[in-house]
Amino acid sequence: QVQLVESGGGLVQAGGSLRLSCAASGGTFSSVAMGWFRQAPGKEHEFVAVITWTDGSTYYADSVKGRFTMSRDNAKNTVYLQMNSLKPEDTAVYYCAAGSRRSYSKGAYYYWGQGTQVTVSS
Repeated sequence: QVQLVESGGGLVQAGGSLRLSCAASGGTFSSVAMGWFRQAPGKEHEFVAVITWTDGSTYYADSVKGRFTMSRDNAKNTVYLQMNSLKPEDTAVYYCAAGSRRSYSKGAYYYWGQGTQVTVSS
């Protein structure tokens, strides 16, 4: 049974930074890419960023480009999301997911973490 466990969420003031982690464990874990999504209250899941395990190539949503950076540690089966210059509109539950391809679509991802809350105060 593969598990994805996110950590690093919390409360931060606008302009601050947070670093999220997502560790994969259990079973035979293999995926092509790892993605971060977020869901604000009353809204749909929104794509944030994705990275491929092989070459570390990344792709970001326009709303976070230039502020967020995704990275990975293959030896630890862990991905990270460095979030800088945070804005109140970044407030959401952030989920990591493992997928079969580098994609901004939820349908490409088959394992999901439980989510971690990020709250940005103004």
